Amino acid sequence: MRAAVIIPAAGRGLRMGKNINKQYLPLCGKPLLAHTLGACIDSQFFFAIIVVVTPGEEDFFRRDVLLPWLPQDKITIVTGGTERQDSVYKGLQALAADTDLVCIHDGARPLVSASLFYNCLSEAEQHGAAITAVPVKDTIKIVAANQVISTPPRDTLWAVQTPQAFRFDLLLNVHRRASSENFYATDDAALLERYGYAVRVVAGDYENIKVTTPEDLVVAETLIRGRQHADWDRL
Repeated sequence: MRAAVIIPAAGRGLRMGKNINKQYLPLCGKPLLAHTLGACIDSQFFFAIIVVVTPGEEDFFRRDVLLPWLPQDKITIVTGGTERQDSVYKGLQALAADTDLVCIHDGARPLVSASLFYNCLSEAEQHGAAITAVPVKDTIKIVAANQVISTPPRDTLWAVQTPQAFRFDLLLNVHRRASSENFYATDDAALLERYGYAVRVVAGDYENIKVTTPEDLVVAETLIRGRQHADWDRL
């Protein structure tokens, strides 16, 4: 099966409190996004890696991420849209028609493992659509106007991550439909849910964090350092 991965990296990351896209912030000596793309390359599952960048940041990405840290022949740059969903759609349109499976993975999740890609792709190959997720650890409350409305059963709640994997023709079709209806969802799986498709869940990884705040950056650096020390200990 021919699998591709699309990395939406066109966000602004306002919660990081920086004047730079959070995915270009330094993490253990190189840009956060370079870690994510390196994990995609190292997995060896993808014949195509599409990076969708903010309009106007194409040269910045080439100069600060691609040229110093990554093999240039492995990456295709696509200019993003207004919303994340628009950017993913642009990435899908850049893929070859003979693509079988496509992964969508957040540029701000640098700790993704090859096993997560493999498990998600394998499930999508069998069932058409799969997401990675982990059970929530906290009790969740439904709140309105600072008042608790209800408490959903915790054993039914999962925190969704990426990668998410789909049959390429299926995901492209639901993006086309959503675009024609001007419908936006928070992730690609929600588009399939809207149009009646089943989405499978595979076990994610609590270390597969999304770097959103300055505190997340500290946690990510600690986890990466820990993995590096574990690798050195095995030598």
